[in-house]
Amino acid sequence: MPKSKKKILVTSALPYVNNIPHLGTIVGCVLSADVYARAMKLLGREVLYICGTDEHGTATEVKAIEEGLTPQQICDKYFKIHKEVYDWFNIKFDYFGRTSKKNHHAITQEIFKKVEKNGYITEEDTEQVYCKQCDKFLADRFVEGKCPYCGYVDARGDQCDSCGKLLNPTELLSPRCSVHGTRPEIRKSKHLFLELEKLQPQLEKWAAKQSKAGNWTENAIQMTNAWFKEGLKKRAITRDLKWGIPVPCKGFENKVFYVWFDAPIGYISITEDLLKEKYKDWWYNPEKVELIQFMGKDNIPFHSIIFPGSLMATKDKFTFVHTINSTEFLNYEGGKFSKSKGVGVFGNDAMASGIPADVYRYYLMMNRPETSDSEFKWEQFKDRLNNELVGNFGNLVNRTLVFIKKFYDKKIEDVKLDKESKDLWEVIVEEEKKAVELLNKIKLRDALKQIMMISNMGNEYFQKREPWKQRTENENKCKASMLLLVNMIKDLAILTEPFMPLTSEKIFLQLGIKKRDFSDLGKMNVLTKNKEHKINEPEVLFKKMEDKEMTALREKFAGKQSAQDEFSKLDLVVGEIVAANKHKDADKLMIEEVDIGTERRIILSGIAQHYKPEDIVGKKVILIKNLKPAMIRGHLSKGMLLAAGKGKEVKVLEAPKSKPGDKVYAEGIEPKPEKEITIDLFSKIKIKTKNGKVVYGTSVLKTDKEEIVPGIDDGAEVR
Repeated sequence: MPKSKKKILVTSALPYVNNIPHLGTIVGCVLSADVYARAMKLLGREVLYICGTDEHGTATEVKAIEEGLTPQQICDKYFKIHKEVYDWFNIKFDYFGRTSKKNHHAITQEIFKKVEKNGYITEEDTEQVYCKQCDKFLADRFVEGKCPYCGYVDARGDQCDSCGKLLNPTELLSPRCSVHGTRPEIRKSKHLFLELEKLQPQLEKWAAKQSKAGNWTENAIQMTNAWFKEGLKKRAITRDLKWGIPVPCKGFENKVFYVWFDAPIGYISITEDLLKEKYKDWWYNPEKVELIQFMGKDNIPFHSIIFPGSLMATKDKFTFVHTINSTEFLNYEGGKFSKSKGVGVFGNDAMASGIPADVYRYYLMMNRPETSDSEFKWEQFKDRLNNELVGNFGNLVNRTLVFIKKFYDKKIEDVKLDKESKDLWEVIVEEEKKAVELLNKIKLRDALKQIMMISNMGNEYFQKREPWKQRTENENKCKASMLLLVNMIKDLAILTEPFMPLTSEKIFLQLGIKKRDFSDLGKMNVLTKNKEHKINEPEVLFKKMEDKEMTALREKFAGKQSAQDEFSKLDLVVGEIVAANKHKDADKLMIEEVDIGTERRIILSGIAQHYKPEDIVGKKVILIKNLKPAMIRGHLSKGMLLAAGKGKEVKVLEAPKSKPGDKVYAEGIEPKPEKEITIDLFSKIKIKTKNGKVVYGTSVLKTDKEEIVPGIDDGAEVR
């Protein structure tokens, strides 16, 4: 049991609001923090579990452009999605907030002013990437390119997802604008920097002491020490963006704070949003509060260096992190989770799968990537469900309660335990203490294994005692068996609550008692205080998964195969034809002026014998944006309209509900457009009409708003 009586402040890394969380992000952050927070509450500790959506930065602006929404609309949309997913997984936050709220802006600006006043902010002219077509500086995620450290070709301007290195946009090799795919130029821009090098001596001293005292995970220690060894450098805390927290400095009115300066401050502002002035009891109270932070390994330096460094620079008496508990990555069936490729189970997929949340929670915590990367595998998922939850845990609960119902009218008699049962109970009590201690030390996976080991002990005892024989041969021993087993089940209901809360609730309901906490572990009188007490109707806790179901799920989330990769090289967008004229020297050619959202382009198409100019104007068509420009009969054509042809009939593909500039993609294929493609490459990509849709292989072409309209019978080829 813990010696400390401090309050426990638990945080989970704030999830970006521009996506749907997958199982890897769920287990690494919100679920792990939830299990720990629930366990500490069962220990009787005063706990506050805080989380929320990280709503600023380029990721939000990029997503807004992709979906044709405003940044605020994107935040509102995905906040709701995140909340629904976490509610379904029974993540029990004390508060789930948002960093776009006004109080977060105020607290961030207040912290910045103190840091600036204390001399830790410097102003510098920096080289930044500038896109002429966007007519603006490109902040981190608006820039993509080749990582200078590992060579990964799709590194972002703030961090490489492959090697984890933090980057500046100007460091990328072969940089490209994420909106237009064009190469940006370098221009000067004035920015503010946090002088981390000034803070290194005190940060390094603090981290060396705290990482031991707080028992930080090994990857957190190693990554933090690596930063110190390399030497801390000043880091820009402002960005050339519109969406974010305004910088309260003269000359910086058109800039906002870098999201990783403001995001961790969200823990503080979200607490303030919940508790108002009492938030200081948690965040300005280091003698009485332990801050425990959960995250994936990619978030470590922001929590071990940048966030504490920012707080140190204020010289206020903040509550600093006590424990950093970070995980490695959870991969999926030998690869990575990818929403665009349809690979892996995401939160909304889990909700629609028909599998209870507790089964996912159990599997994820048993597979928690604590010291190395782990994998989600459907075969293993099925085996854990069938062998461990159904065959072990669920079997113990059901067979015991069914026996009590059938032979003892649902009553549990308080009898004296025989020596064998008494000795076993003493062992069980000690094993339960070990499980609690593992939870207290945040050894979550080991704690769950310990709990399942206790359950297995119960099944072995049931088999050895053979109560079906004892009932007629030695009824007192049979009653003793049931007394021990039903109390084991009561204790298992308590111990599994952090991991499988709904299952725990069902067991307490079947036992006919209210939810209990860790103080009731090992107590034999909970179910026998009232001699008239009866258990309720036993019910099966878990349903077995058949091979057929497992195979179907694995195929459903396997995504598309690499044979379709050629399509990913296309940059397809919606364009609206604003003007059209027939070519005066070529009967088949139409000259169109097409609005693609960011610009207007001249396109030459061989559709003049199928459309009149007045009939084509106003249509929202599909354009290959990155086709190499070509001089055609005296005119430079910058792209190509897609049309479907069958026999003599030709129809342009349309997206009437979409807007100019909206991206067109093949469902399940991640777009990775090349800067420029040739007509020869496009001719190898076979797009057809089938079942009233436009398809590439089995993938339907669509925008975020609609499927592409072919306007022609099935079997037509798109060219």
